[in-house]
Amino acid sequence: MSFDLQKIDIDQLEENILNGHSELYQDVIEDLHPADVAEIVDEISIDAAKKLVEELGSERAADVLIELDEDLRAEIISDYTGKEIARDLVDNMDTDDAADIIHELSEDLQKEVLENIEDPEHASDIADLLVYPENTAGALMGTELIKVNKKWKVMQCVREMRLQAEEVEKVHAVYVVDDNEKLLGTLSLKKLLTTSLKNPIEEVFQENVQKVTVTTEAEDVAHTMQKYDLVVIPVVDPLGRLVGRITIDDVVDVIRDEAKEDYNLASGLTDEVESDDNVITITKARLPWLLIGLFGGIMAATVIQQFDGALEAIPKMVFFIPLIAAMGGNVGVQSSAIVVQALASKSAMGNIYSRLIKEVLVALLNGAICGILIIGASLFLGYGLELALTVGISLLLVIMVAALVGTFVPIILDKYKIDPALATGPFITTMNDILGLFVYFSIGRMILGF
Repeated sequence: MSFDLQKIDIDQLEENILNGHSELYQDVIEDLHPADVAEIVDEISIDAAKKLVEELGSERAADVLIELDEDLRAEIISDYTGKEIARDLVDNMDTDDAADIIHELSEDLQKEVLENIEDPEHASDIADLLVYPENTAGALMGTELIKVNKKWKVMQCVREMRLQAEEVEKVHAVYVVDDNEKLLGTLSLKKLLTTSLKNPIEEVFQENVQKVTVTTEAEDVAHTMQKYDLVVIPVVDPLGRLVGRITIDDVVDVIRDEAKEDYNLASGLTDEVESDDNVITITKARLPWLLIGLFGGIMAATVIQQFDGALEAIPKMVFFIPLIAAMGGNVGVQSSAIVVQALASKSAMGNIYSRLIKEVLVALLNGAICGILIIGASLFLGYGLELALTVGISLLLVIMVAALVGTFVPIILDKYKIDPALATGPFITTMNDILGLFVYFSIGRMILGF
């Protein structure tokens, strides 16, 4: 049965937590998944959240904290000492989750936590993960895995797997390595069960295995796992030695964060912001693109000023300026959104010339339909044939120009390693506003002769 937060009286639950009436709320949360408990923690006050987490027990509290937003998690553990974080949280986490938690702490607190981890090997593995740059496979991976040597017989392999499995919460794959820990392939459980116990592993394992290196970008890891429908992928060092694995739950977080970043860029936000951030933080995130929009507006005003004679001779031209600007912006965003999606998913973009021809044909068809409609509407409203033709032809050309700009700007940005999501936001809209007005007045000068 799915969890429904709406069915829980959050105010009453919070009151019971703060008043110490654990018997009144334990029944509500004891059977919930950690992610569902995290939803509840996110809804109650910080004081109630801290108290609830304390009463969950070390192992369950660790599972819940991993599901929380980074800022809320930092608030909840802000009163913990390094020893408490190590004992109550890190000792109950996989290395990748523990590294994420420790990475958010100050350097002094990180050192204190590592010094107080009970298992020296666990502490060493976490320390190794902290060295890798953020948003790389090395920082994303966990070291808990099952591996067997290619020289082992099936009997020894089964025995060793049982020992290793005691330290691994979920067994996603069995990896085969050589004496130097170099990854050779994976071992199918079906093959293991149907093979003679005396056979060596090297006769039954699968050599072809998708893998990434510790320096692979997190986004590329996500694309690889998505492309090959993987739930786990091994991570190797530059020498090809097996050092860890990345599971699908970690990749989902990467995809979600990347989508959020792209949405922010498309909305004209230069930084990741939350609704509960302070005024200064939100202002700093929004202001750069607003300034670009302001500059674009000034440029558009300059274009209009260059054709001020047109507005004096034919004042009715001004009525269609919002239409030209809006249509150019909309078409540009549509075209860029398709290209950005293709770039983000690493799908085949095809030959650049074939895409150019396709966009020209689509824009020509859309522009012709919209142009004919606006000519008919203009004549019906009594604007005259010449002005109607000016608007109609301008609209056709503006749609074609906007489509081409929307197609090529994200491709160019991607080529120079700039996030192409920028092309779906104010950048493309402002550019098309300026180009659209220039086309409109230029056509007007040719047809109306001002």
